[in-house]
Amino acid sequence: MPHLILASGSPWRRQLLDRLGIPYAWESPDIDETPRPGEAPEALVHRLALTKAERLADRFPAHLIVGSDQVALFEGEILGKPGDAATARANLARFSGQRVRFLTGLALLDTGHGRHRVCHERYDVVFRQLSEDEIARYVEREQPLDSAGSFRMEGLGIALFERLEGDDPNTLIGLPLIRLCKMLREAGLDPLGDRASPE
Repeated sequence: MPHLILASGSPWRRQLLDRLGIPYAWESPDIDETPRPGEAPEALVHRLALTKAERLADRFPAHLIVGSDQVALFEGEILGKPGDAATARANLARFSGQRVRFLTGLALLDTGHGRHRVCHERYDVVFRQLSEDEIARYVEREQPLDSAGSFRMEGLGIALFERLEGDDPNTLIGLPLIRLCKMLREAGLDPLGDRASPE
């Protein structure tokens, strides 16, 4: 059994983690992602990322478990997954010509030592001016109904943007690899190491 577990069913997060070349297993945790009343966006993504990792802790008692969650912020509103095409189109119409901020929470739970690290990364997207037809065609083609922000950066979503601003573009897809590599090294699993087990 690999010592690294990804607490996510997202194929996009798995593709990102694959890039590190570390053997891992994955499982999708079932959690309630509803924000709590008055919960700050940063606190929300921290809580959800850690909750995803903790949901698998009993099944993987001597592992490093990675949890991640993302929200979009626009005009003071927290936006999760649109869920349906009409909401996705409405979101993209609001975003046209505007800046949208994404917060991605990242947690690394060390079940063998009973400790964890949690952080978040910020990434901004500036949308170009989008026509109704462009928005409709995009939503029809990619069906981004399960993606915060109503687009998929790893697909045709790139055609919606004027520019991207942030430290790690992987953050926008949902797994900040630069920060994750740092957290893994601190936990004793170096992506550039000899694949020794975490201490």
